[in-house]
Amino acid sequence: MLEKPMESGVGRIYLAAMITAKQNSAKPIDSYRPYWAKRYGVAPFLPTTRVEMEQLGWDSCDVIIVTGDAYIDHPSFGMALIGRLLEAQGFRVGIISQPDWHSASDFRELGKPNLFFGITAGNMDSMVNRYTSDKKPRSDDAYTPDGAADRRPDRAVVVYAQRAREAYPDANIVVGSIEASLRRIAHYDYWSDKVRRSVLPDSKADLLVFGNAERAIIEIAHRLAKDNRIDAIRDLRGTAFMVPHGWKPSADWVEASSTTVDTPGAPVMHADPYAMEEKQSIPAAAANKPAAAVPVRLVTRQERLDARLDARAHTVVRLPAYDVVKSDNILYAHASRTFHLESNPGNARALVQAHGERDVWLNPPPIPLSTAEMDHVYGLPYARRPHPRYGDAKIPAWEMIRFSVNIMRGCFGGCTFCSITEHEGRIIQSRSEESIIHEIEEIRDKTPGFTGVISDLGGPTANMYRLACKDPKIESSCRRLSCVYPGVCENLNTDHAPLINVYRKARALPGIKKILISSGLRYDLAVKSPEYVKELVTHHVGGYLKIAPEHIEEGPLSKMMKPGIGNYDRFKQLFDKYSKEAGKEQYLIPYFIAAHPGTTNEDMLNLALWLKRNGFRLDQVQTFLPTPLAIATAMWHTEKNPLRKVSETSEKVSIVRGGRQRRLHKAFLRYHDASNWPMLRDALKEMGRTDLIGNGKKHLIPAWQPADTPATRLARSTGKTRPRPTKSPRAAR
Repeated sequence: MLEKPMESGVGRIYLAAMITAKQNSAKPIDSYRPYWAKRYGVAPFLPTTRVEMEQLGWDSCDVIIVTGDAYIDHPSFGMALIGRLLEAQGFRVGIISQPDWHSASDFRELGKPNLFFGITAGNMDSMVNRYTSDKKPRSDDAYTPDGAADRRPDRAVVVYAQRAREAYPDANIVVGSIEASLRRIAHYDYWSDKVRRSVLPDSKADLLVFGNAERAIIEIAHRLAKDNRIDAIRDLRGTAFMVPHGWKPSADWVEASSTTVDTPGAPVMHADPYAMEEKQSIPAAAANKPAAAVPVRLVTRQERLDARLDARAHTVVRLPAYDVVKSDNILYAHASRTFHLESNPGNARALVQAHGERDVWLNPPPIPLSTAEMDHVYGLPYARRPHPRYGDAKIPAWEMIRFSVNIMRGCFGGCTFCSITEHEGRIIQSRSEESIIHEIEEIRDKTPGFTGVISDLGGPTANMYRLACKDPKIESSCRRLSCVYPGVCENLNTDHAPLINVYRKARALPGIKKILISSGLRYDLAVKSPEYVKELVTHHVGGYLKIAPEHIEEGPLSKMMKPGIGNYDRFKQLFDKYSKEAGKEQYLIPYFIAAHPGTTNEDMLNLALWLKRNGFRLDQVQTFLPTPLAIATAMWHTEKNPLRKVSETSEKVSIVRGGRQRRLHKAFLRYHDASNWPMLRDALKEMGRTDLIGNGKKHLIPAWQPADTPATRLARSTGKTRPRPTKSPRAAR
């Protein structure tokens, strides 16, 4: 029987939308029947002590969130967002903030939770929070009252989970946050310079929630409230757990080796899933008949898609084991590539990785929140300020965001050094205009110290609000790691009109004097909408606009998956044009990364010359920091490029490891700092570029050296040099 093909156009898009909805359907987060404890109402702040619990009339907490950050009841802080979300479901949620981890005492402060401990390191990875890219301890912590350092342990998720287990051995432990997300499988750890196990076996947690946690954490709470065992919760997207080796959810599951996902060789061209395919069904009685007499049944697109989706939904991809990747760089890079290829919620399969005699099982990523769900999350009754326990102490992270509004989540840029994609995903989740405007009004009316200036309307990026793939079929099947590299995808909607409308409505509100945009701008997208650039430059730049080209040379840019400097030049032309038309003197402040994989000394020299030629003298520069699971970190560790098929003979990536080389690359970015001149002179001599040492405009650094710089003081103290003139030859004349 032949089914009539659907007509092209509207019918085809409708079919694609049906299939996407079928695969990605999810229960709305606000559709659950509230837990009985909802009768207690809304807490002014989630309790942090027994006294606060008693004031609310509670005898126990259903969920206790342990966090490495100070408790700030604001949606920009994970503990508050998840806590208020669970409260809206009717659960009693307590907060243990920055506990003393040297004993289990603080973890007993609120008693044993009825359902589970939720463990988070905080808004930042604890190792990134505590150490610089040179592995030196930081002197402050932006998420702590008065910026005090040493208020959280190294690898806080593991330490907190262990202490919670020590306090209550039979309590359920659920770990989450960016730290847990980025350590959900075996990963290279920069600070110990080795491949570490998944955080699951080290923390002894029952479940790990990765990515945007709302869907999973709500479902976990409701199931446990119905007396489900936590070790029976195995079907939730966005969760990971330990299971016996070879475990499968049911008998119809099949296991595929990661080598079937990506093997060395030519790219595999996948068949069109909507094409119709002949399928011969030959009864035994017809086996000897002429071919022309054999009836042929054509398989419809819907049948083929159903079979394809069902097969993917019951397939788990086995990554190389921890014991293998910890010592085999090729397979580590291969595992990284496979992991990132299986990251689109529309087509990702479950992953499994052996850790000794047990497996770490990862379900597919969570389904992104709808606009209505995002509005629900950000519309909860936050106090929008730090807990009163901190008194007059200043919390730098709060001071930075108190007048800003998060309008979206996710990033499809795919920058290899960035962790946003691994955590929040590539699909943009946007709030409605009404929700954004309401929050601005809340800031205006309720936030102490507001002067009429909104410091930011943004998120992971400034200008991806409501941008998405034009076709849901393509979005659900796409396996590209970036929608904007090597160029902006033709299937990407780059219309900035919804964002322009938000800007205009926001700045028209009574009492709002200025709306600034401080989030990172994707200028390669902005140039697609000159109207947006004009709107931004005319109304929303406070004299300076920060953007991040990261480099100018193709070598490092290709390893970063960043656009070429030509996009920057086009954006600068528009920026200057519209600034002049607005009668404003405004400047771009570019950000660059030193010592990124794929960067050579020559690349950094060319960047330094570009900076000098364009009159930039950078005050703050960033040295590449390898964070867990990032593709650039896999490059750093393996010297292979997971953006392409990995093999023994595949591309080798140049890496800057040594401290001196890293300092040199950083020194090129600050070529104007006299402390860097001795190092740069030595490097230029080694590179055969002494023509760049001199006192003219064409030179990068001068031949003379001030006597009073850290470099010359150190040299004099070791007896390796004589004092040099304190003035330049020109000044002496």
